[in-house]
Amino acid sequence: MKKTDENRIELTSVLTCPECGHVSTETMPTDACQYFYDCTGCGAVLRPLPGDCCVYCSYGTIPCPPVQLHGKNADCCAPTPSGVPPHD
Repeated sequence: MKKTDENRIELTSVLTCPECGHVSTETMPTDACQYFYDCTGCGAVLRPLPGDCCVYCSYGTIPCPPVQLHGKNADCCAPTPSGVPPHD
């Protein structure tokens, strides 16, 4: 994935439920990864696919802000001693 300039981060992504196909436009958090998402169409609880850090990277049209900034290999959700994910 091409890295994005900090001033051009997209905060809106369209999630598509793999169970029912329901689509929902959502605003991504900038201070945390979203591991779970309740589909408003069928109630399925979406979780990231293996290798993805969050539901936006798995089911969204736009990946999460840390991945936009640092690329797919960003360790965006790894805990640090302070408990805050690293976002240089």
